[in-house]
Amino acid sequence: MTRQQAGPLPVHLRTPSPAYSGIPAWVRALAVLAAVVVVLPLLAMVLRVDWAQFLPLVTSASSLTALGLSLRTSAASTLLCIVLGVPLALVLARDTFRLQGLLRSLVLLPLVLPPVVGGIALLYTFGRQGLLGQTLNVLGLQIAFSTTAVVLAQTFVALPFLVVSLEGALRTSGSRYEAVAATLGARPGTVFRRVTLPLVLPGLASGAVLSFARSLGEFGATLTFAGSLQGVTRTLPLEIYLQRETDPDAAVALSLVLVAVAVAVVALAYRRPPAGRAGSGRRTTAPAPAGGDVR
Repeated sequence: MTRQQAGPLPVHLRTPSPAYSGIPAWVRALAVLAAVVVVLPLLAMVLRVDWAQFLPLVTSASSLTALGLSLRTSAASTLLCIVLGVPLALVLARDTFRLQGLLRSLVLLPLVLPPVVGGIALLYTFGRQGLLGQTLNVLGLQIAFSTTAVVLAQTFVALPFLVVSLEGALRTSGSRYEAVAATLGARPGTVFRRVTLPLVLPGLASGAVLSFARSLGEFGATLTFAGSLQGVTRTLPLEIYLQRETDPDAAVALSLVLVAVAVAVVALAYRRPPAGRAGSGRRTTAPAPAGGDVR
């Protein structure tokens, strides 16, 4: 039977149906409860802030010093995560070798490892009597309990965030464009620089932002490996911990500043794409080599 013989389709089949969520009421209730678990403590902290003294508390000399140190070390550790994490993610996503699964597990270990354990591991690696510390002392380099130790501790805990984000982006993008560029005569370095990186740039940016946020909030590994020396290793989380014992109002005010920075960073990492580009269904195209020469 042809479509003309069958007649027009029923109205309920011709009219586009609204998007189906399929979420039961009890699931929505649990979702609300989960949101309350996260939001309620933050709201309690906001209500606890002494707004009349907020600016003096967050602009004190010790607070500004700790905030500046946190921003500088977090930026340095994020740069180090990019330099080390991009090659590592590329190898894990594109290469195949023995013990690859074990390497991935070890790289992701800081995600579940208590930060203080990471600090102890770093101390026994770069400390004065550590695995590499004795050699570094002979060379006149002392890393433990210095600003460099802060950067290393932050890198240790933040590197997996970049590797996870970038490896996922590399696996999603596939390797067909790199293969095409290679068949056209492009060298591996050229393929990496002009094809691979542009394709996974959103994933790299998201991983870098998350690494910065994780570095900014690092506490346990920093305290264990770098100590708490004002202006040298006392980052904002350490300053908050110390202020909690002597000046609770200052601790709450600084905590709110740290929460605000973290919210801004996470919102930047997980921002929605423009409406015109989201869900367009168009296939991603590889960036065209400049000047028509892939070499």
